[in-house]
Amino acid sequence: MTEHTPEHFRLERDGGVATISLNRPERKNPLTFESYAALRDWFRALPDDDTIKAVVLAPNGGNFCSGGDVHDIIGPLTGMGTRELLRFTRMTGDLVRAMVGCTKPVIAAVDGVCVGAGAIIAMASDMRIATPGAKTAFLFTRVGLAGCDMGACAILPRIIGQGRAAELLFTGRTMSAEEGERWGFFNRIVAADALLDKAQGLAARLARGPGFGQMMTKTMLAQEWSMSIDQAIEAEAQAQALCMQTADFERAYRAFVTREKPVFEGD
Repeated sequence: MTEHTPEHFRLERDGGVATISLNRPERKNPLTFESYAALRDWFRALPDDDTIKAVVLAPNGGNFCSGGDVHDIIGPLTGMGTRELLRFTRMTGDLVRAMVGCTKPVIAAVDGVCVGAGAIIAMASDMRIATPGAKTAFLFTRVGLAGCDMGACAILPRIIGQGRAAELLFTGRTMSAEEGERWGFFNRIVAADALLDKAQGLAARLARGPGFGQMMTKTMLAQEWSMSIDQAIEAEAQAQALCMQTADFERAYRAFVTREKPVFEGD
């Protein structure tokens, strides 16, 4: 296991699993202009890093993320013109694009405060595990903005349904962990002291899977949002035909024949 601590977020590697957490626990891990960009750049580079097979986004100090920092982001934004503001909002959206396009499964391990852009980061993950104390809120209308931030109006309804997403995005109210699990936002709820182990255990299991197949699964989950059923069936036929040419597919077959567990290598 190796650990690296950048200025804006903590990064720990264990085998094929990378665990990331924002590095300002004393303020419930708010985002700054710089940490937004650092996360975006890290996820953008992830497809070229073959040593990382899965990612866990973890809390730090009992909280996941409190959104954009009031003093470092919100205050300066009130003094910007349209061009600067659009540059910022496009940059935040690029973080979601980078997460969706990173080709590796991403698991959000949510504890405590998970609001604003923090809720978006959890939303943009492929799976979400929470503690009973997780408090998730899309706060944008409560600070005078629209609920349509960083792809929320496109992604959140696909996770929890249009009406439920509309309620959260219009009101900015807090969604409890129990409610989030019942609505399908959280895959499961676990005790706080088990959260990181459960998330990293799931990530390690995924990391041991067929890497090319995992990449194709994530790609299709994203691309098929805008496809018709006929287009999706054809796209999946092509994707699966490519996966059938991988060495991992042959390894799985040979393991089945010999009644052994396949060991995937990602090629």
